[in-house]
Amino acid sequence: MKNVPISIAASVVVAERSRRTWWRRIADGTMTRLTDDAKGRAMLSLAEVAPLICVPLDQSDLDFLVQADAGNADAQNDIGQLFSNAGKPTIALYWLEQAARQGHADAMQWLGRCYIGGEGVPKNKNIGLMWIAKAAAHGHVIAQAQMQGSFRSQSI
Repeated sequence: MKNVPISIAASVVVAERSRRTWWRRIADGTMTRLTDDAKGRAMLSLAEVAPLICVPLDQSDLDFLVQADAGNADAQNDIGQLFSNAGKPTIALYWLEQAARQGHADAMQWLGRCYIGGEGVPKNKNIGLMWIAKAAAHGHVIAQAQMQGSFRSQSI
């Protein structure tokens, strides 16, 4: 895991530390900056970032985190759900939004749930229903059932 890269952007989110903090640590030598990735993002060593992540992650979780950071929508969704279940809804939203923007139906359904329940964002039923409707349109079975229930309860 020593030279496994993770972006500063992902490090900011999962360790709940500012971008400025990471750059200060690079400048003082407590963090190692790796070669920028193909997208031009500044990268750090996951081995150095991992102890600072705000929830305990095992090796398989760290592997998903690296995949999520690389843009894998399934991994973004999984990491989003992991942080949601760990009581970190703001971090969850970051990953779920990235997956949803790539058309990941499960992430869309989770986002809808977050907005409706006010988890990590102010409650907003309209935005929540929009995400659930998008998930339903992408074939998400739970979202389809939620939409059916929503329309049934409003039709009477």
